[in-house]
Amino acid sequence: MTADLRTRYLGLELRSPIVASAAPRNTELDHAVRLEEAGVGAIVLPSLFEDEVVHEQVELSAALDSVSDQSAEASTYFPAIDRITDAADRYATALQRIKAATTVPIIGSLNASTPRGWGRYAQLIEDAGADAIELNLYRVACDSERSATSVEQGDLDTIAAVRSAVTIPIAVKLAPYYTSLAWFADGALRAGADGLVLFNRFYQPDIDPETLEVVPRIDLSTPAELRLPVRWTALLRAQVAREAWLAVSSGVHSGADVVKAVAVGADVVMMTSAILRYGATHVADVEAELRHWLDQREYRSVAELRGSAVTGTALDRPGIERANYVATLRSWTTPAWLTPGGAP
Repeated sequence: MTADLRTRYLGLELRSPIVASAAPRNTELDHAVRLEEAGVGAIVLPSLFEDEVVHEQVELSAALDSVSDQSAEASTYFPAIDRITDAADRYATALQRIKAATTVPIIGSLNASTPRGWGRYAQLIEDAGADAIELNLYRVACDSERSATSVEQGDLDTIAAVRSAVTIPIAVKLAPYYTSLAWFADGALRAGADGLVLFNRFYQPDIDPETLEVVPRIDLSTPAELRLPVRWTALLRAQVAREAWLAVSSGVHSGADVVKAVAVGADVVMMTSAILRYGATHVADVEAELRHWLDQREYRSVAELRGSAVTGTALDRPGIERANYVATLRSWTTPAWLTPGGAP
């Protein structure tokens, strides 16, 4: 008997726990269709950035101002334009096209920079037909005049503002760097979030040694990065998120990775790097690995696996918070070639 992979996330019915997380190509119609054909349970679109919308508007305004003192007669040569589209309009159009061409849930993603922007663009995403919204709370807390309390309260206020602006489900994509992550996660759910995504990867700029200029550089994730979200999924599921929806993101590359995440309580897993590296068809390979693992161990469904590892020692918080740390340090064994008399 083949295991049932169906699951629920943010109240939505998904055919599989494997979700294509936010990536630049997800707004391309052909790519979105290929993701659905490969078996994803849902697609998260890349973030709509308020900064990008504002930048385009400022550039347009400057361009119009630069010719405002030119000949009025020359202006008649330009065609009449009823409305100029910006990044927000293009995002909404792409979302609508993908919704029309696919049957899986489509989740919009938003990163705004002002209280008004969070509410305004969340409404735009909802109006475009998104099934849910993922709030991308990506920020570097580097203002020495703002305390951790102030920064975190600002994020909670943002979640509450978006909750009051839309009716569709909200997931919050967290960073692991809050001073008390469990406290903040609980606060996010109380502020109106329906689910949490663990975690947001912070991309670090690099320095070009030849020019000494700051350059953007992206490194795809590795399976080793899965350990952090798996650990916190277990902790949060046992403490503050018993009824909330949880998604594991960062480091999911194989069916075994999906098993680990679901076993500690994740409702879905999200993949970006593996899809970028191997293409949309990799989703089908991961699903096949997951199904084989479940069938070999006679699991009837993903639901039966979910949370099965969050028992015994996993619920023993010192076991995860302290004892696991000590055991991990002691798990290292020196390679034979480094021991006295060992072969090189």
